[in-house]
Amino acid sequence: MQLTPYHAKFFAYDLNRQLPANDIGKLTASLQDAQVDLNPHQVEAALFAFQSPLSNGAILADEVGLGKTIEAGIILSQQWAERKRKLIIICPANLRKQWNQELLDKFFLPSIILEAKSFNQSIKDGNLNPFDVLDNIVICSFQFARAKAAYLENTAWDLVVIDEAHRLRNVYKSSNRIGNTLKDTLSNRKKVLLTATPLQNSILELYGLVSIIDDYAFGDLKSFKTKYSRQLEEEDYTELKKRLQAFCKRTLRRQVLSYINYTERKAIREEFTPNEDEHLLYTWVSEYLQRPKLYALPNSQRQLMTLILRKLLASSTYAIYGTLDSLVIRLEKLLQKNESNLISNIETDYELLSEIQDEWFNEEEEEITVVEETLPDEDIEAIKFEIQDLKKFRDLAYSIKINSKANHLFTALEKAFVELRKLGANEKALIFTESRRTQEYLNTTLTAQGYNVVLFNGVNNDPLSNRIYKKWLLDHKNSDKITGSPTADKRAALVDYFRNEATIMIATEAAAEGVNLQFCSLLVNYDLPWNPQRIEQRIGRCHRYGQKYDVVVVNFLNKKNAADIRVYELLDEKFRLFSGVFGASDDILGTIGNGVDFEKRIAQIYNDCRTPEEIQKAFDDLQLELQPEINQKMQSVRSTLLEKFDEEVRDKLRVDYENAKAYLNTFEQKLWKTTRFYLNDYASFIDNEYSFTLHKNPFPEEQIHSGPYMILKSEGAKKKTDFYVPDDTNVYRIGHKLAQRILRECTKLETPVAEVVFDYTNTNTKITVLEEYVGCSGWMQIEQLSIHSFGNEDYNLIACVVENGDVIESEIAERLFSLNAVVLGKEELPNKVLPVFEEILHQQKQSIISMNTERNKDFFDTEMDKLEQWAEDMKIGLEKEIKDLDAEIKLRKSEAKKILNLESKVRAQRSIKELEKKRSEKRQRLFVAQDDIDNRKEELLSDIEERLQQSIDKKEIFSIKWRMI
Repeated sequence: MQLTPYHAKFFAYDLNRQLPANDIGKLTASLQDAQVDLNPHQVEAALFAFQSPLSNGAILADEVGLGKTIEAGIILSQQWAERKRKLIIICPANLRKQWNQELLDKFFLPSIILEAKSFNQSIKDGNLNPFDVLDNIVICSFQFARAKAAYLENTAWDLVVIDEAHRLRNVYKSSNRIGNTLKDTLSNRKKVLLTATPLQNSILELYGLVSIIDDYAFGDLKSFKTKYSRQLEEEDYTELKKRLQAFCKRTLRRQVLSYINYTERKAIREEFTPNEDEHLLYTWVSEYLQRPKLYALPNSQRQLMTLILRKLLASSTYAIYGTLDSLVIRLEKLLQKNESNLISNIETDYELLSEIQDEWFNEEEEEITVVEETLPDEDIEAIKFEIQDLKKFRDLAYSIKINSKANHLFTALEKAFVELRKLGANEKALIFTESRRTQEYLNTTLTAQGYNVVLFNGVNNDPLSNRIYKKWLLDHKNSDKITGSPTADKRAALVDYFRNEATIMIATEAAAEGVNLQFCSLLVNYDLPWNPQRIEQRIGRCHRYGQKYDVVVVNFLNKKNAADIRVYELLDEKFRLFSGVFGASDDILGTIGNGVDFEKRIAQIYNDCRTPEEIQKAFDDLQLELQPEINQKMQSVRSTLLEKFDEEVRDKLRVDYENAKAYLNTFEQKLWKTTRFYLNDYASFIDNEYSFTLHKNPFPEEQIHSGPYMILKSEGAKKKTDFYVPDDTNVYRIGHKLAQRILRECTKLETPVAEVVFDYTNTNTKITVLEEYVGCSGWMQIEQLSIHSFGNEDYNLIACVVENGDVIESEIAERLFSLNAVVLGKEELPNKVLPVFEEILHQQKQSIISMNTERNKDFFDTEMDKLEQWAEDMKIGLEKEIKDLDAEIKLRKSEAKKILNLESKVRAQRSIKELEKKRSEKRQRLFVAQDDIDNRKEELLSDIEERLQQSIDKKEIFSIKWRMI
């Protein structure tokens, strides 16, 4: 391909253009930049969030499994590309690492997780507001966001993404403290809410979620109840649906089956019976935890610490041994009046501790220290007895070297590998445990059996992990895969080792959050969490978009433990976590929020119930409470209000998909051609593979790796995920700093007026619209028009004429740059074409300004309609109170006429007078309130008018004499 500086400059300007909010091409740069395949419903959802520059955000409510994270990633990527980089994601604590990893892996977006430790460190380092950072997306939990609301409020966020937003749907209730705090704190910020269950029990939940996006979408709660909290007629549904469509977008799985291939989950239950010593240890420790007073556990966190001890007890004797030893040390230090940080000691084994603290307690975690002035004699004696008991438990745990559950692991693996062979899947297993000590024990046991094992935990500092990391750094030298963050790079190295070499990965819970292992189809829950959300998240590491095979899930079950059996039955039968295509349904998981309350209930049963009968009754009661809270009526309402007809959705997706693919293809071609032109003296290219090898960095002041580069170009049926990217190869994309620098330099290229000869005769492509101009010549001028009003938009203006005076349409003239060309020499624009150019460009400019004005008018009208409805809603609420009083007064007057006793008649009239006085006051208040509403409407109108003002810039790109041969 023979390109000229004129091609490169034109392409560079074109690739950097900002497009209108609702233009499907707006997202092309983000889609090209992302390492995700183009799915039409995700593109449509991202466009929906950008549909109006006046919009305050959107609720993306696709069913589970459709990639709401990808949709939000596309939106965040687009904001990032537009240099709007004050971005935050608020999510459940257990999803923070997942977001952190997904943003990096799929969108090359950097992010930081803010929690108590990192926040306090940032303050110590002199940062007055750790939320206010440059060039990093902030991720934090709901609880932390609430605790630090003042800092959030003082940050000028460009966009706030709230994941699992259904946790805020009761924001209209004062009891939802987190929801109300976040709503007030972020009231003026643009927000995207992600939830699969926007409506569970009451239509008021929709009011709650929409009010977080825009307080002017509906009137107040009272007026919403008046209008919609009753038996709705068809007309009411139609009106409410229309109003919701501006805020809420929902796609169903059945509507996208032609684009996404879903796989199933298959469950294997491995039952085991503990030996006598194991059972005795369980009984001793369990009875100990049920004692009314324990000195070893801090009172303020006893419930949480008891839960953790029970989990470690069920994990392995090695896990509980270490913890019992920590409890002994703590009590011995207590007697010596020394402090012992139990929390820190347990966290070295149970990595989820700080995260669970964040979920269990609404404020940031408290540092637990024990300060005892003097201990009474009876306490000293009780502590000594407790130490004796704990030592007895610890010694028994130490003596048990072989665990029955571990013996059954080999059997379970063999059964599961047989299933994988039937499926044709890789023979790889991901084993989850909640304890680092159990992880080490299983590693020793499985390695002795000849398995190739890799560990994955919060520190990843064992000798094998360090060797893998060092080799990975060497293999990826001069590659963008090295991020410079040792934690992220080590995680990537271990995942690569598991993919390419190891058979088994043993992972702790905290470490595996956010890791994508769709190349593995076997997941083993060696320890089973009680929180269904955590189990769903675990299985989601393997059973996710991109998984080609059914996923086998192995669970262990202690046959001697009645409570364990009932927990498993609940998780399997009630939550349906281990089987089917989608695992737990949106609705069922939606009923338990973050799962912490459910987890606490389970812990309470273990602690309070001593006999099998008590255990049976407690679980029966819990199961009754968990009847799906969403009733048929609400399902019907949700379907009516939020879902569109399947055929309507499929047709629109098909059209959008083809358009988006066409945009993306043209975009990638221009990026490739511009790169090829600029790096001609610095790199060698393989055109049909869209790859090149950079021999020398053209920008030595920038840290850009030399070596191989590749564009992951989606063509035909081939997807980005189908590409094999060698270890030393950099993924080349529009957001890569090499591409960004090339585009910047190309916009500065010297392009004087010259003759450019375009070669149609030797092109391989038939372009019918150009054929009639072969042998012709003429003149062309290209300008870029930028309009700044509600948003920023750039347009290419092209004036092109033939020597005989004929005008060539701009779309046809643009096609000249798809041809090879050569520059012959400098020319001068003849005076006769200048007024022609001026007229053509003026017409194009006026047409674009008119189109922009018309579109802004539509945005304005939509916004005004919303404000009119809001004002109407507010007045309806006030008028209803007066109507209710009218009805009551009428009724009282009617009743008073029937009273025969004079004294009673007078009392009744007095009561009527009081009501009439109350009505007069309310009428007076109505007039004042209506004025207030109108004033608020006027304020909003003025704000919109101010933003409506257009400012226009124009820049000449170049002028040429053209000839086509």
